[in-house]
Amino acid sequence: MEHFIEIKIKPDAEMRENVLLNKVYTKFHKRLCDLKSSGIGISFPEYSLKLGKNIRVHGDEQRLQDFQSLNWLGGLKGYCDTSEIKTIPENVVHRTISRKQVNMTSSKLRRLIKRGSIEHNEIKRYKAEMFKKGIDNPFIELESSSNGNMHRRYIQFGEFKKVPAAGQFDCFGLSNTATVPWF
Repeated sequence: MEHFIEIKIKPDAEMRENVLLNKVYTKFHKRLCDLKSSGIGISFPEYSLKLGKNIRVHGDEQRLQDFQSLNWLGGLKGYCDTSEIKTIPENVVHRTISRKQVNMTSSKLRRLIKRGSIEHNEIKRYKAEMFKKGIDNPFIELESSSNGNMHRRYIQFGEFKKVPAAGQFDCFGLSNTATVPWF
């Protein structure tokens, strides 16, 4: 992974930062699905408590050219500054950026209740355990193209590594094993 594209989102009064980031990430995901690519990763270099206004799309030069070949941002292009394909600087660290999943959720509780898999007196205990195991990772909120429902994809940042690790990325640009350059 020797190249990247930098996308800087430009929120304004009409489009708040988190809403714009969610919309850009949704379009990024759809573009990766169209390409059926497992060789493109994503990073959020301004990550602190929030994911920030910068997104980096990482991959080899040909994959990034394929990624950029269509107007994938559509109407959001005016809200973003997108760089040309650039070379990764030397002597950078690497890290995994992956999905963090929550095992106990309100929607799971509703399904358990609906199918009768949980007793009425266990519901309160389930809710208490659910809140105790809460998650405070940053997240992207995506809208399903099939049913319009919103769902959160929590992001987990791995430890820094001096040597990159190869692997595949999912259609969200995330991986438990493959690293992206961090600079």
